[in-house]
Amino acid sequence: MTTVMWGAVLGGALGAGLLLVVTRLRVLGRAQLSDRVLPYVRDLPQVAPTAAPSRHPAPPLVGAAVAVYGPVLRALADAVERVLGGATSVRRRLERAGLDLTVHDIRVEQVVWGLVGFGVTAAWGLLRTLGGGGNVVGHLLICAVAFTLGVLARDTYLTSQVRARERRILADFPTVAELLALSVAAGESPVGALDRVVRRCRGELSRDLGRVLAEIRTGDPVGVAFDRLAATTGVPVVARFAQGVAVAVERGTPLADVLHAQAADVREAARRELIESAARREVLMMVPVVFLVLPVTVLFAFWPGVVGLSLSAP
Repeated sequence: MTTVMWGAVLGGALGAGLLLVVTRLRVLGRAQLSDRVLPYVRDLPQVAPTAAPSRHPAPPLVGAAVAVYGPVLRALADAVERVLGGATSVRRRLERAGLDLTVHDIRVEQVVWGLVGFGVTAAWGLLRTLGGGGNVVGHLLICAVAFTLGVLARDTYLTSQVRARERRILADFPTVAELLALSVAAGESPVGALDRVVRRCRGELSRDLGRVLAEIRTGDPVGVAFDRLAATTGVPVVARFAQGVAVAVERGTPLADVLHAQAADVREAARRELIESAARREVLMMVPVVFLVLPVTVLFAFWPGVVGLSLSAP
């Protein structure tokens, strides 16, 4: 086959793949029948917005890939699970990241990421091979490495999602704790104060508290619900907060003072971390000064003299 024929085959395959992806994305973007009908069914009870916190669904591209190549991707995901293992750790990180996904869904996303890396590397290797450079075995090894890196990159990205969500929780915690303390000090019960704060706040911590409130409304004791939050969260400050609320509710200790103290501790810890971060980056701030500003200053200072010497030299 000539180069023109190879180009036609690759172009046709790429066009067909893009057509399949766009078609599936259009189907996924349509409103479901239940979403269109339920607003007009007045007799059915509507779920409160705070009963179930909003979670982050899977990306549409991954959903389209699963819908088109479901059996193959599931088989590859099972193979990745057997090779990597660590389902308990992945499940724990999914809970901490607030993702409405299972371990199998994450394995499928890892396979998709790996296949994307494999496809990009394979296309590059095919173009080099058609151009007369490189060998097939070397390109296959590079494709395997790219697939492995794609699989590991999704796992690393999950860890970064967990850290980003925990940073947002730490940023929201002082405000939420102060609002809870003010509501309790105003005379509301812990459950009423929690309901008021969850309805007023928007953030990751308020979503976790919304889940706690939903468990309390379904019949769980307040202490048990907050103990479950302390066991599932990955932020030590939130775990201490949940344990303090559970102990205060069970023993009748003043809850407002506990919440004020915990909010002050979190603010002090954030201020101390900011000062430590600034001290660590003080050396990095010197890098542009030493390697960029100082050479330019020296050049401006000495360059006129060098030019004058070259012009006055015989």
